[in-house]
Formats: sequence, C-alpha cells, structure tokens
Amino acid sequence: MFQDLKLHEYKIPILFIVISTLFYSTFAYSLERSDYLKLFTLYSALFVLFYKLTQISKRHFKLLVIAAIAFRVIFIIAIPNLSQDFYRFIWDGRMLLGGLNPYLYTPESFVSIEKFPVAQAQELMAGMGALSASHFTNYPPINQLCFAIAALFSGKSILGSVVVLRILIIAADIGALYFGVKLLKRLKIPISNIFWYILNPFIIIELTGNLHFEGIMVFFLVWSLYLLHKNHWKFAAVVIALSISVKLMPLLFLPLFFKWFNTNEQFTKLSFWKLMSFYSIIGGVIALIFVPFLSVEFISNYSKTVGLWFNNFEFNASIYYLFREIGYWYSGYNQIAVIGKLLPVLVFSYVLYLALFKKNKSFKNFIKTMLFAFTAYLFLSTTVHPWYLTTLLFLSIFTNYKFPLVWSFVIIFSYMAYASPTTSENLWLIGLEYGVVFCAILWEVSAKKRHILFN
Repeated sequence: MFQDLKLHEYKIPILFIVISTLFYSTFAYSLERSDYLKLFTLYSALFVLFYKLTQISKRHFKLLVIAAIAFRVIFIIAIPNLSQDFYRFIWDGRMLLGGLNPYLYTPESFVSIEKFPVAQAQELMAGMGALSASHFTNYPPINQLCFAIAALFSGKSILGSVVVLRILIIAADIGALYFGVKLLKRLKIPISNIFWYILNPFIIIELTGNLHFEGIMVFFLVWSLYLLHKNHWKFAAVVIALSISVKLMPLLFLPLFFKWFNTNEQFTKLSFWKLMSFYSIIGGVIALIFVPFLSVEFISNYSKTVGLWFNNFEFNASIYYLFREIGYWYSGYNQIAVIGKLLPVLVFSYVLYLALFKKNKSFKNFIKTMLFAFTAYLFLSTTVHPWYLTTLLFLSIFTNYKFPLVWSFVIIFSYMAYASPTTSENLWLIGLEYGVVFCAILWEVSAKKRHILFN
C-alpha cells in the first residue's frame, strides 16, 4: 500500500492515526457521558486530528479508508456511552422476533401485569429509561428489521446484540463510502471529499459508537441518488423508499423531485408521468413494507408517537427556542403545542418553494437544494439530537458548503446537558453553537472565495 510513497509522506499521517486510535479507545471504553470536560477534550482532539489528516492525506485514499474502518472496529465490543436508545432497539427486535408487534405495546405496559416478553426485559427497561419505556416505538420497519437481526443472532446478550447492530452500521458506512465515491466521480468532484464524512469523528462516534441508524438511511439515500444520476429512476425510487423505511426524514426531499424531473421550461406530459410513476413506486414500496404491521391501532400509536417530536419534546433547538421565549413573554407559559404545529408548516412551505421555484439545472444544484431544505428542517425543529446532522453532513460533500462540517464540531456543546443530574441545557452553549453555525452559513453564502478555508 505504501510502496509508492516516501517515508516522509506518510509518517505524519500514520502518527495521527495512531494517536487517534488511542483517543477513540479512551472514548469507547473509559468515558462517562456526565464527564463533559473529558468528552469535550477528547472530541476536540479527535476533530483536529481528523481535519489535519484529511487535509494532508487526500492523495492517500487507501490509507484513509483503512483508518476509517479501523476507528470503527475499535468500538466493536463497547457499550454505547452517549446514548441509551440502543436498549429500545434491542427490546423492539426481540419483541418482533418473538412474534409480537412492537408498534402495539409500550415496554411499560408489561410492568403492571408483571409479564416480561423478552429476555433481559428488566435490564433493557432500566437501560432505556422511563421516557422511552412509556411511549410506543417510532422506528420504521427496515429499522425494526435490523433490530430483529440483532435478536436473531444474539437473543439473550445485550453486548452480543450491540455487536450485531454495530456490524450492520459499519457495513452501511462502507456502502455509503462505495456509492458516495461513485457519485463524486460522476459529478467530477474530488473523491477525497468523502473523508469529510466517513472519517469525521462525529460520524464514527454517533453512528458506530452510539448505534444510531442514520448511517443506514444515508446508505440507501446516496445509492438512490447515484441511480437517479444514471437515469435508473425506477430502481432509485425503490431504494429511496428503503431509506424512508429506515428513518422518515427523506420524506422531506420528495417534493424537490418535481423540478428534477422537469427538464424543460414547460412541464411536459412525459416528465409528469415519470414523476407520478416515481412517487407511485416510492409509495407502493413503503406501503408493502408497512403492511405486515398495519392496523387501526398501529396508525393511531405511530402518528401520536411521531407527533410527540413536534409537540412535546425539545432539545438543542435554535429558532424554536426564540419562539418559545416570545411565547413565555406573551402568555407566561410554554407554547410548544402551538409552535410545534406552526414550525412544520414553515418547513413544508420552504421546501415547496424550493420545489416549485428553485432551478435545478444540474445534479449538483439539486443536491444543494436538498442540503438547504434539510438545513431549514433542522433550524425549525423543536428537537435536534446530534445524530440528526448525519444527512446534512453527507449532502455537503457534494457541494461547496462546509457549514455542516463546522456544525459537526460545535454540536458537541449539546452534550453539556448530560453533565447535569437533571439533564438541563445550558442555553449559553446552545447559543454559542448556533451562533457559530449561523455565522458559517452567512460567510459561505456571501463569500466569493469560500474554498479558502477548506481547500
């Protein structure tokens, strides 16, 4: 691998990789979420090393790919230390494998009847926490399939289930790397851009480390974009339906295809029928995937659970927190029930504007439109968990915009909430996080030489 390199060309990258390996090992096996100083120090050091490694080793593609995979393997037997969601993943998977519909029961509902339907039920309920245990699951069927695979291979060991889930996520990251590079080549963008995503400690820690499935969603999303660019739009529709069936977030992009299929100034019959067929395939595949779980009770439970993210939960928000303060000033109490209904309307209106009036003369412009649609969604959300940035960061590698890269660093400020026993947010740090992000966006949008920082 190194035969074409001189010693001085790779000794510094190798040094950075070795140091990063030590830091990732510490992060995986000897870090408590409440120890914010250690968390911030390790993350900052890893981010600096990643940034410099990506900068100086762009030509050493194989070396960086091996490093990216090796960093993920470090976490293979580590119990996630920044998120407890994986306990619910394991619960749902074991429920499904046991023949029980996970959408129809809350874990808490079994406590009153002293019935424990899955192995290690009490440990899993204690791990997921009261909030998760008291609500119905909101994870779509392809996500549930991943959980069931973990249950199939390790139905009685939490660590074993973690290892299986982690292998699936690492495999998806490798798939995203594969199709990401292919799409970059087709768009004539430097393939080294992939490392701003695949080597980013944010991605490694939040996906491989904390077992969040945005990586599998992104794998299907980039695969569908690659197929769409090759004009295999029917197959692309099937694959994007799979992406939506992992996480619902790609639903946001569906209106944007209106302009992409309209290649002329006038919307022709051919482009109209292509677009309708595209949407029909997506809808049909999603319907088929959901059919095994379908019932009136499922629809009620699932819609209520999804609605909680807009009307009840709040974490690391930006514009919503400003609206919330105005609501407090106006009425004296939290107006999330009202604001939570208004914000999705604003997001949908903006996406509709992009779909109808934004020109997408090239595939690069189309992806840039997706980038800003998702940015608006995050800015107008009541809840922005760190791993929500995954899609934004991946889309950015196909554009000249690097504010998602900046955000992937400052998002670490949101974890300060867990340093408090009451999990209370430090609004000064949240303000600092979004202040930096807004400044980065304004600078990139207005500057004519935005490549100075990142090339």
